Amino acid sequence: MADHQEASITLPSDPASVPTARRYVEDLLTGWGLPGEAETADTVRLIVSELATNAVQHTFGQSPTFTVEVRLEREERLRVGVTDSHPRWPQRLPAAVQQDNGRGMVIIRSLTAECGGRLSITPTAEGGKTVWIALPWTVPADRSCRN
Repeated sequence: MADHQEASITLPSDPASVPTARRYVEDLLTGWGLPGEAETADTVRLIVSELATNAVQHTFGQSPTFTVEVRLEREERLRVGVTDSHPRWPQRLPAAVQQDNGRGMVIIRSLTAECGGRLSITPTAEGGKTVWIALPWTVPADRSCRN
């Protein structure tokens, strides 16, 4: 396997694109050797779903597309980023009891941390942003991504 692999897909900012993004990443990771039934694969699928949903819902129609980028660096670290062209960065919303949405970033941050990873946000040259997660490619056998 190469020291560095990467792939990306650009999709319309439409709710129907979320499962497409999830399947794309799932197929890519399987092709790179991560078994689909692995706990890390489940975690990455959920994170991609949340990131893509955020790119669709929270750009208020001002980002016609979003891009999912996946990088495997030296079979050590997996990076997944979702880029949209909306200038507003994710906001931490108060966790109201009756709130039906707004917890995506909390979920992403929590899942990423449980897997020993980190979350970051970087601006794009065009004025948008990329929300990145970085995870160890191989999670040690004695540690799960979810409790």
